[in-house]
Amino acid sequence: DEIPPPSAISHRVLLTVPLLWAVAGPGRPAIATSPSSLLRGLVAPPAKQKMAAARVLAAAGPLHGLRDGSCRLLLRSRPLSARPLRPRRLHQGCRALYRPEVQIKEDGQPETLDYRVFFLDGSGKKVSPWHDVPLELGDGSFNFIVEIPKNTSAKMEVATDEAFTPIKQDTKKGKLRYYPYNINWNYGLLPQTWEDPSHANAEVEGAFGDNDPVDVVEIGESKGKVGQILRVKPLAALAMIDEGELDWKVVAISLDDPRASLVNDVNDVEKHFPGTLTAIRDWFRDYKIPDGKPANKFGLGNKAAGKDYALKVIAETNESWAKLVKRSVPAGELSLV
Repeated sequence: DEIPPPSAISHRVLLTVPLLWAVAGPGRPAIATSPSSLLRGLVAPPAKQKMAAARVLAAAGPLHGLRDGSCRLLLRSRPLSARPLRPRRLHQGCRALYRPEVQIKEDGQPETLDYRVFFLDGSGKKVSPWHDVPLELGDGSFNFIVEIPKNTSAKMEVATDEAFTPIKQDTKKGKLRYYPYNINWNYGLLPQTWEDPSHANAEVEGAFGDNDPVDVVEIGESKGKVGQILRVKPLAALAMIDEGELDWKVVAISLDDPRASLVNDVNDVEKHFPGTLTAIRDWFRDYKIPDGKPANKFGLGNKAAGKDYALKVIAETNESWAKLVKRSVPAGELSLV
C-alpha cells in the first residue's frame, strides 16, 4: 500500500484538479482534455497514496504549465528527487509553478511607458508572477518577487490589471513615477496574496485593504534585479495606512544572505540590523511629503509586529487571494490570467 520512493519514479507525472496521481509508461503519453476527463494510460492509486503523491510533487520541481478549459495542468518530465514529505497549508492554486525556473522577458526600453517585464515558464509561455508563482516553499520560507531593487527610485510594480500581470513602471497622469529618493532595501511582493478592499481590519483602525498583493521589504545586503525571485523568511510586519487603506509591509531577509541564520524574529532584527525597522517605517511614512502630501500613518501602536504576526498577515491575505481567483469575491478590473 506504499507509493514507490521518489528516487524510483522516472516516468512522467501528471497532476490535475481534482487531484489525480498517475504514472504513464514510456511511449504512453498522458493525455487530458479537462480535469474531469479520463486520463489514457494512467493508474489512480488509493486515497492515501494520492495525498502522499501530492506531497512528493510539491517537494520536487520544476513543473510546467499546460492549459485546459478550467485550470493549468502541471506536467513534470524529469526524475523526482528524494525530499522530506511536508504538507502544504497555504493556498497555492492549481496553476502554481512549484519551485519555478521562470525566465524574464523584457518588452520595450526601461523608463518608458511601454516597458514591461514578463515571466515565462520552461516552455516559453507567459505566466503571472502574482498568480502562478507559489507563495510557500516550506520550512517557513516564501517566494518574494523583486519589483524595485535597492538603491533605485523608479516605482516599479506588478500591473494587476493587465493580462499575465507583468512588472511595469507606475504612472500618474501619463507620466512615469519615481520616489523622491532611492529606496534602501529590495522591495516587491509576495505572490498569491491580496489585500481585500472590502475587508475592514479591526486590529488596524478598521482600515480596508489596498487591492494589491502584500509588499515585502527585504533587508539583505545584495541588490536584487527587477523580476528576480528570492527565497525569504518573514521577520516582522508594519501596518502602514496610506490614505485610509491598509498596506502591509512584511520585513524579510533572503535565505542566501550571510546573516540570514542570525535573524528569526523582530528582536533579532533590532540586534543584528540596528535601526533598520525604524528606518523602514520612517522611509514609508515620509516619502510622499516632498510631493506635498501628508505623511502616512502606521497602526499596531506605530511599531513593527513580530514574525508570528507577519505569518498571520500572510495566511489571511493568501486566503483572500484564493477567494479572488475562485471568483468568490468580485475581481473588478484585476486580471486573473
